[in-house]
Amino acid sequence: MSKTLLYGATKIDETNSAYAPVESLAQFQWKNRVFVVFADRDNSRAAWQENQLLSNRLALDDRDLVVLKISGAGVRPLFGAAERLDGEAIRRDLEAPEVGEFAAFLLGKDGTVKLKASEPITDGELFAIIDSMPMRAAESLKPDKSS
Repeated sequence: MSKTLLYGATKIDETNSAYAPVESLAQFQWKNRVFVVFADRDNSRAAWQENQLLSNRLALDDRDLVVLKISGAGVRPLFGAAERLDGEAIRRDLEAPEVGEFAAFLLGKDGTVKLKASEPITDGELFAIIDSMPMRAAESLKPDKSS
């Protein structure tokens, strides 16, 4: 199982494309975190990942998370609103694996990739990663999310 956390560096080389905002998902920048699931051929891992995440919709909403599933070139929002997304552009921008391979990516509100996973992760693992981010810590200090 491969998981790569990309936000733990103490110094970010901004010339490195790994730390550049993902252009194809720019509509979410500074508003939402985005979790993108690329479906595998038999879709079993993607279905498991989908079930894990959608079992706790309140936690997804609390973390301003949008969940997208990409199968081939098609994009389907599983949680949250999304319009006019190009699955091929997202796959290219994230340097995701070939069509038919499973992958999952977490993008922070700054639009950069925070996690790459080649196997599904539990909702608890995902929420722990998000909750450890500095922006999320600052959000949790606010008395009311809507203020």
